[in-house]
Amino acid sequence: MRKIYLRIGEKDDGRKIKYYLYDFGVSVTLLRRLKQTENGITLNGSPARVIDRLHIGDTLCVSIENRGNMPSPSDNGICILYEDEDLLAVDKPPFMPVHESGKHRGDALSNAAASHMPKNAAFRAVYRLDRDTTGIVLIAKHELAAAKLAGKVRKDYYAIISGELSGEGVIDAPIRQISEKSTKRCCGDGGKRAVTRYEVIKHGAGLSLLKINLETGRTHQIRVHFAHIGMPLLGDTLYGSADERINRQALHCKDIYFTHPISGKEMHISCTFPADFNAVAEKI
Repeated sequence: MRKIYLRIGEKDDGRKIKYYLYDFGVSVTLLRRLKQTENGITLNGSPARVIDRLHIGDTLCVSIENRGNMPSPSDNGICILYEDEDLLAVDKPPFMPVHESGKHRGDALSNAAASHMPKNAAFRAVYRLDRDTTGIVLIAKHELAAAKLAGKVRKDYYAIISGELSGEGVIDAPIRQISEKSTKRCCGDGGKRAVTRYEVIKHGAGLSLLKINLETGRTHQIRVHFAHIGMPLLGDTLYGSADERINRQALHCKDIYFTHPISGKEMHISCTFPADFNAVAEKI
């Protein structure tokens, strides 16, 4: 159980607990669950009702029970970049899916992270990376953290594309699924709007190293957009072609920025390029 202590300041003097908690990010569903949990909400150490009013200097505590089933832990070593009571940030290696599936049992990131997660908790990745994409995955250890971070994490991706670009640019092209039975996407009418911003770090020898930020979060967005302009990611066999220099799409999530869901602290977590990606990038 995660106990979160909140100190009441002047601006919240006289407010009802329920409205304070709504503003903090507690959902209606979670508030109902807190009310049903013994000592789920306490004020200055005593059980409290959501209609009770707060005063300057009060200490409000919410106790969030872990609910869900964590996948069985594996011995697949992962690099822990950051960890506290609310969050876990890991550097996902290539060829590892984030979640288990019919083809992947026991070898997913969820399995590797399970030993670092609370018991009886659900695995809550704040966002996903494709199986062959590397870099930072942020995991919430409870539902309040997950809810407050949803759509609120800025990610800096780095990609190596086939072709030489310079400067900065924006790709604004809708993305749709090719068919109901296919995981492949394409740009075209009937798709959802997708916007990708890029900055060229360096280019040469027929390749470009880019820093990429997404304004939208469509499936395969980076891969689809650069294939759309005729410059697919190096090694991307779904949207381009195989390449002897790297045996996967050359895409890495290197930096993330967000506001900590509980402390309110501005966070920046970073990791290095993996060896296969770096070997190509150094030769551009």
